[in-house]
Amino acid sequence: MSQVPPEQLRRIIEGTLLAAGEPIPIERILALFPTDPPTRAEVREALQGIEESCEGRGFALQEVASGFRFQVAHDLGPWVGRLWDERPPRYSRALLETLALIAYRQPVTRGDIEQVRGVSVSSNIVRTMLERGWIRIVGHRDSPGRPSLYATTKQFLDYFNLKSLDELPPLSELKDLGSLTPEFDFDPEDEADSRTSSDVDESTDSDAADAYESEDGDESEDGDQSEDGDDSDEDRPSDTERIHEPGG
Repeated sequence: MSQVPPEQLRRIIEGTLLAAGEPIPIERILALFPTDPPTRAEVREALQGIEESCEGRGFALQEVASGFRFQVAHDLGPWVGRLWDERPPRYSRALLETLALIAYRQPVTRGDIEQVRGVSVSSNIVRTMLERGWIRIVGHRDSPGRPSLYATTKQFLDYFNLKSLDELPPLSELKDLGSLTPEFDFDPEDEADSRTSSDVDESTDSDAADAYESEDGDESEDGDQSEDGDDSDEDRPSDTERIHEPGG
């Protein structure tokens, strides 16, 4: 048993999570104690105590794939969101459908996704997900053209407050995409099929998409993706196809 008193251990963990600015796994917490470290069970117990102490407050302790973090209570999003003047990013239904297919059927190629959706996958959609760090290239299929194989990342799980892919609801229980991501609050206009002519026109630029995959292939196979993409206007979906991103 560690010589660090339980209450002091809790305070150390709380300070660490506040200072880190990112999810912290138990291994990194243990590394804070070069001598006489607490056991994993003691750290788990301290984390449970912190989680219980956050009940009814404006923030909560959340465990995600990358570790533990403090985050604003979900129901306070409408108020806290007013701290920032800019509007949160909005994503098309087509992007979310593509992301869901990758999450449930990974690893998949663009061709696999297009076969299910019935339309070409926009290169802008693939680029946005890569830049957000939600997906990465994990290899190439041994077929003509050696198409890239896509899979989700820990950043994808962290963004949706998931510890693992096992927490995704079974496909048989999903009535629509909104069941997978209830935070997005689809508008009636967005319920229309997003496979519009503009989306199809963008996605027919397969040469640009292939060039992008070739450029980023080596880096992606190492699992390193930029977390924050450059949200230029040309990368954003059209207004008629956009939906709200969750408050974070």
